[in-house]
Amino acid sequence: MIIQMTSGIKFLQYLVLLVILFNLEARVADSNIIRCIDEEREALLTFKASLVDESGVLSSWGPEDEKRDCCKWTGLRCSNKTNHVILLDLQPIDFDSFPLRGTISPALLKLHDLRHLNLSFNDFSGSPIPEFIGSLSKLRYLDLFGTVFAGPIPPQLGNLSRLQHLDLGSNYLFSTGNLDWLSHLSYLRYLNLDESNLANSSDWFQVIGKLHSLKTLSLHSCYLPPVIPLSLNHLNSSTSLETLVLSDNNLTSSIYPWLPNISSIFISIDLGFNQLQGSIPESFQHMVYLEHLRLSFNELEGGIPKFFGNMCSLITLNLSNNKLSGQLSEIIQNLSSGCLENSLKSLYLEVNQFTGPIPDLGGFSSMKRLYLSDNLLNGTINKSLGHMFKLEIMCLSQNSLTGVISESFFSNISNLKELHLANNPLVLKLSHDWVPPFQLIIISLSSCKIGPHFPKWLQTQNQIELLDISNTGISDTIPDWFWNLSNKFSFLDLASNQIKGKLPNLSSRFGTSNPGIDISSNHFEGLIPPLPSNSSFLNLSKNRFSGSISFLCSISGSKLTYVDLSSNLLSGKLPDCWWTFDSLVILNLENNSFSGRIPDSMGFLQNIQTLSLHNNRLTGELSSSFRNCSQLRLLDLGKNALYGEIPTWMGESLSNLIVLSLKSNKFHGKIPFQLCQLAFLQVLDLSLNNISGKIPKCFNNFTAMTQERSSDPTIKVYYYTFFGPAYVYHYSFQDKLMLTWKGSEREYRSTLGLVKSLELSSNNLNGAVPEEIMDLVGLVALNLSKNHLTGQISPKIGQLKSLDFLDLSRNQLVGGIPSSLSQLSGLSVMDLSYNNLSGKIPTVTQLQSFNDTVYAGNPELCGLPLPNKCRDEESAAGPGITEGRDDADTSEDEDQFITLGFYVSLILGFIVGFWGVCGTLLRS
Repeated sequence: MIIQMTSGIKFLQYLVLLVILFNLEARVADSNIIRCIDEEREALLTFKASLVDESGVLSSWGPEDEKRDCCKWTGLRCSNKTNHVILLDLQPIDFDSFPLRGTISPALLKLHDLRHLNLSFNDFSGSPIPEFIGSLSKLRYLDLFGTVFAGPIPPQLGNLSRLQHLDLGSNYLFSTGNLDWLSHLSYLRYLNLDESNLANSSDWFQVIGKLHSLKTLSLHSCYLPPVIPLSLNHLNSSTSLETLVLSDNNLTSSIYPWLPNISSIFISIDLGFNQLQGSIPESFQHMVYLEHLRLSFNELEGGIPKFFGNMCSLITLNLSNNKLSGQLSEIIQNLSSGCLENSLKSLYLEVNQFTGPIPDLGGFSSMKRLYLSDNLLNGTINKSLGHMFKLEIMCLSQNSLTGVISESFFSNISNLKELHLANNPLVLKLSHDWVPPFQLIIISLSSCKIGPHFPKWLQTQNQIELLDISNTGISDTIPDWFWNLSNKFSFLDLASNQIKGKLPNLSSRFGTSNPGIDISSNHFEGLIPPLPSNSSFLNLSKNRFSGSISFLCSISGSKLTYVDLSSNLLSGKLPDCWWTFDSLVILNLENNSFSGRIPDSMGFLQNIQTLSLHNNRLTGELSSSFRNCSQLRLLDLGKNALYGEIPTWMGESLSNLIVLSLKSNKFHGKIPFQLCQLAFLQVLDLSLNNISGKIPKCFNNFTAMTQERSSDPTIKVYYYTFFGPAYVYHYSFQDKLMLTWKGSEREYRSTLGLVKSLELSSNNLNGAVPEEIMDLVGLVALNLSKNHLTGQISPKIGQLKSLDFLDLSRNQLVGGIPSSLSQLSGLSVMDLSYNNLSGKIPTVTQLQSFNDTVYAGNPELCGLPLPNKCRDEESAAGPGITEGRDDADTSEDEDQFITLGFYVSLILGFIVGFWGVCGTLLRS
């Protein structure tokens, strides 16, 4: 019996072994089976041949024997039943790899069963979307997001009647007319046309109403025509829409009635960046399923309605960047009046006009993100914020909050990831050995009081990606441990403190991609060490750094956009590696001691917009390679030793210039008339050179100077954005310029856009002042002094009503002073001295208010405020007038003089007559 059982077990084991071997053989056989259909393989290879594959994404595709099974190729999937290709997904794996380029071959039409086509984030270089895609009749999923297609959206896509997902967003597409082709896609659940130009599609909202299966619609930045209220009367349709994105379309409040008409089950609505005005409408209160509402960046006014307090599903309420107002305490009371307290996780109220102190927010037990920055809040920070246990982001910057914050305030908010308290007069009083209960990713404490010691509690924070402790009163050296934290930094801002010492080698720090560093306005010294090779932003200005800047050549220039090394002790020649910095927008090297020629490679900065080399020791002529810098808006080469003639290409190629300063150099020759092509020019400074010839008459082509007002007080504000996993940080920069104004040199930044100045002084210019200059009615400053200009001052000078500063001194101007000068009521500084002006100074208060030095050196000028009187004034007064006496006294003197004269004459006449008679008698 036992023997039989043993035999049976062995038999079963044998059978199991046979089954295993059979399966293994079957698998080996299956692995050798080529499932790919020949026709489809050939079509795919033709498709590959039309593409440029720099990253080798398609390296597994090929005709070789070992690659014959296309069902195993990267990005492909075949049907298990039919072996037909049903999926083609070639989206790049990551953003560091090169996208596919080229064209899409119509060979794809041979993939008869293709259901899923994803080519997103590749680069088709502005070519149109192939119309034949509309013939891939079995497509259910089409994703062409960010593929750099351009041109009209092909209506043939309306033939894809089974399509459920269509994404054409972030391309350069436009609609030539109506969108009726969309109404044929009755199964469509997801539609993204972001950044497509739909300005000609006035039927967009009616067509959307016909897509009854649609759940997600994104039409961000599509130039949508407004919703016509009358059209809604004939719109009797409802969709399954849950997510709606209509941001950045200039939509008005006419959109409100359409929303409940189109869907009753909204979960998310984004109407940000539009032109919504007035108060927030009541219609939102009926959207009982709404979880996310974004109305930011509009022109909404008034308070926040009470009904929000009863929206029990609402998770995110974004009302930032509007004109909403009221006491914050009342707003919070309205929001906490119902069930919202339990659901709300994100509240965005920044950049509005809310006032008062921060009220008790402890009831919002689910709150994770609180944004109250840039309002009119005051008082101390409410302690209830320290008891919001789930709080991850606290943003209170740009208010007038006061008081002292101690470590006890932070003891219960262990989930905090972002702390924004910048630009409030707050004092952070934290003990030297304090260990925070959280790990912060963003720390923004600019202009709070932290110093004088470097904050030691930062040593415990090893997750920091962005740190801004600028202008916080720190006058310490940076401890060594601090740089060990920098491996995750994306942006470091230590500016405007009194931090001293030397920088260590930072080339291996800042492990994140494209970091930014701002340590300006401190007391750092020594050589600039190697910096991160992937830097995107460097501001080391206003320190005591010395030596050369050859370190720049070790930086990969593909991402570097901003470099400011101004106002240091740097010297030596400028490096000659600028051709690598093709993304550089701002380069400021002013106020150093750089010498030698400006390298030709600097002319390869094709995206440069601001270039300042002011106040160095640079020599040589300007390279013609600079004609490639066609994006330049500000070019300041003043206070150097540059020579040669002013190049004609400045006017021909740098057409975007707003500011051009070549002052205090050794330029000679004539002013090229090509400069007149700079229509946007607002500041032209050619002073203190050896320029000769006449002032071009075409200066009235400076169109920006012919306009009295500027729309922006700044020339330009540059915003640099740093992205992290959970944040976006903006850094701004305004163009600046050193201008000689009223005898002293000073920096203009926040008001530079208001300055319109023509500065040609201290040259060898001759000839008359062109009357065309009087067409530049926007001029605030006109300085033509210290030249050899002749002719008269044009009476049209009275047109320059914006003029605040006028200097025509030390020329050879002749003739009288035109009375129209009195029309320049804003003129605060004027100098006409040392010319050959003549005649009487017009008797008007404006001209008499200046002291006599303004008119000195013109011997033929007369009248107040000069001491020499005009002839007509002397003759009118008569002889013997005693200066400095009043009219009554003068009249009395004149009467006394006449009476005495009369008597003297009478006596003398009598004597002469008497002796004449006597003489006659004696001779007879």
